[in-house]
Amino acid sequence: MARKPAVMYRQVKGQAFTRRKYMGGVPNNRISQYDMGSSSLEFPMTITLKVENRVQVRHTALEAGRVAANKIMSKKAGVANYHLRVRAYPHIVLRENKLATGAGADRVSSGMRGAFGKNVGTAARMEHGQPIMTIRCGPAHFALAKEALWKASMKYPTPCYIDIEQGKELIA
Repeated sequence: MARKPAVMYRQVKGQAFTRRKYMGGVPNNRISQYDMGSSSLEFPMTITLKVENRVQVRHTALEAGRVAANKIMSKKAGVANYHLRVRAYPHIVLRENKLATGAGADRVSSGMRGAFGKNVGTAARMEHGQPIMTIRCGPAHFALAKEALWKASMKYPTPCYIDIEQGKELIA
C-alpha cells in the first residue's frame, strides 16, 4: 500500500500570519541572496520560472532552487554573463502543534489545549503564473539558463513552467 506524500505546508489554506512583531521566535530566512551574477549589466534575454498552481513554497525550498540554478550558471556561464534574481519572498509564518507519540505521551502532551502551535518556518504564497525566479542573459547562454531554471523547478512543491519574457526573436 503506497503512502500519500506529506502536503502539510504546500496547500494554501487559512489565515496568513505575517505580523512578526507579535510572534516570538520566528526562524530566520534561509535565503542568503536574492540577486546573483552581474546585476549592473544589461542583458537582451529574460527567462522566468513561474508556478502552475496556487501553492505555498517554504524558504528552504526557495534556497535549494536558488543554489541549484546559481551553481549551473556560475560554473558553466561565468559570474559576469548572467543575472539571477529570486522574486518570491517568504513572509508567511508557518505554525505547528507538535504532538508527542509513543509510550508516556499522555503525560507529556497537552493535546488540543493551547493548540495555536509554535513557529516552524516561513513560506511564500504563490498564485498561478507568479514568478519564482528570473535569469537575464545573452543568447549564447539561453540553453544553459533554461536548464538552470528546470533544475531549480525540481526543488519546488508544484509544477513550474519557463516563460521567455524578453528576447524570443534572438533564439530563432
